[in-house]
Amino acid sequence: MTTDLFNLNGKIALVTGASRGIGEEIAKLLAEQGAHVIVSSRKIEDCSRVSDEINEAGGSAESFACNIGNMDDITAIFDHIRGTHNRLDILVNNAATNPYFGHVLDTDLGAYNKTVEVNVRGYFFMSIEGGKLMRENGGGAIVNTASVNALQPGPGQGIYSITKAAVVNMTKTFAKECAQFGIRCNALLPGLTKTKFAGALFTNDDIYKHAVQTIPMGRHAEPREMAGTVLYLVSEAGSFTNGECIVVDGGMTI
Repeated sequence: MTTDLFNLNGKIALVTGASRGIGEEIAKLLAEQGAHVIVSSRKIEDCSRVSDEINEAGGSAESFACNIGNMDDITAIFDHIRGTHNRLDILVNNAATNPYFGHVLDTDLGAYNKTVEVNVRGYFFMSIEGGKLMRENGGGAIVNTASVNALQPGPGQGIYSITKAAVVNMTKTFAKECAQFGIRCNALLPGLTKTKFAGALFTNDDIYKHAVQTIPMGRHAEPREMAGTVLYLVSEAGSFTNGECIVVDGGMTI
């Protein structure tokens, strides 16, 4: 017996930060379920590798470079989507930055600005532009990648944790105000996951050992383990799920 609850045939999906890690796995899983995926990150060559792998595996994908910390880039990618597809069904805001690792009192203005521009302003205006397209076409689904740091600030990750807490409230705001247009907005809050982005946590043995000790499952996650939650949130399976921030952390925040 099979189900169509996770069938994304005919859907147009945009995944940011999709050139590696969690974003790459999300893009590949959505494509496996039938969506046409626009693979986006800052560097086109990295995007193209992922989109090529999707197409070679029998899926449908294209690549488009976009730094969501740059407003002109946001305009450009949505101009492309309007001109090429004239619709967007799924938006996964996964791109993020964490340029500073250290005591919060030593955070400089450059690190602050970069983190806020990408993690807050970028998500906000990507959601606005994506939401406008969805409103024009009768609805859609937005998923924001936040972090367990939104709930429990990570050591040495002050401004990053603050921005991820903002993403949680942003998710609820869009969920509340856009539901009338058939747009659902939810968030994924990953725990300790083995990615290049989280490299500082894995290269510091003391921090890594402490983190793993707080996880009841006794291990870190692999990026693929985050993708299934996003599939649920953007598919018919999650049709009445709105404004939720789903923690996927092996039990760390229990």
